[in-house]
Amino acid sequence: MTEDKAKILIVEDEPDTRFILGKLLEKADYNVVVASNGAEALKKLETFSPKVIIADWTMPVMDGLELCDRIKQKEEYKSIYYIILTARSAVKDRVKGLDVGADDFLLKPTENQELLARIRSGVRIYNLQNELKKSEREKALLEMAATIGHNLNNPLGSLKLFIADLEAELNNEKKNDFEEDFGFINEAVDRISSLAKDLSKLKDPTLEIYASDAKMIKLK
Repeated sequence: MTEDKAKILIVEDEPDTRFILGKLLEKADYNVVVASNGAEALKKLETFSPKVIIADWTMPVMDGLELCDRIKQKEEYKSIYYIILTARSAVKDRVKGLDVGADDFLLKPTENQELLARIRSGVRIYNLQNELKKSEREKALLEMAATIGHNLNNPLGSLKLFIADLEAELNNEKKNDFEEDFGFINEAVDRISSLAKDLSKLKDPTLEIYASDAKMIKLK
């Protein structure tokens, strides 16, 4: 299925080269989208999320170097593996590209098997970075949940003692008058205690959507 294929964005102003690269990558079982310059590529990124971008250095409107600079400055695009295609072989040009965040370079004309090997490497690096981010996010969620759960326990303990003392000070007649109220209060305290316990023992944090633009930790 197309959804399972690694997504690649080709940015190349020369139509024949763009066509050949597209066919090569489609044959290699990638989900390919093409753009003719950097500005068009940025527009494509609004609806297409590639793991690898292959961009020519020299293009009209916006070249591959400026495109790389813009992409690497945006948090949501930083993980994309960026390969620059260039006829420039000077070290100073490679340094210039690395300084704006390019991950790899290929000299034109490219050799097909080398290009495919670099793309496979880029996809692996992208996947590893995403796994690392996921692991770090889960660790942060666990630490946050444990901290909240622990910090809830102390005031809850004090609240339970206060309620017990208050009930003990009331005579039987007044206690009967407030029996339903104490029932609601104790029920609420029990629910909060259960929440604190779940947060403290959370092992496998997952998120669920509770509003159109917000998520919360799913508690079992």
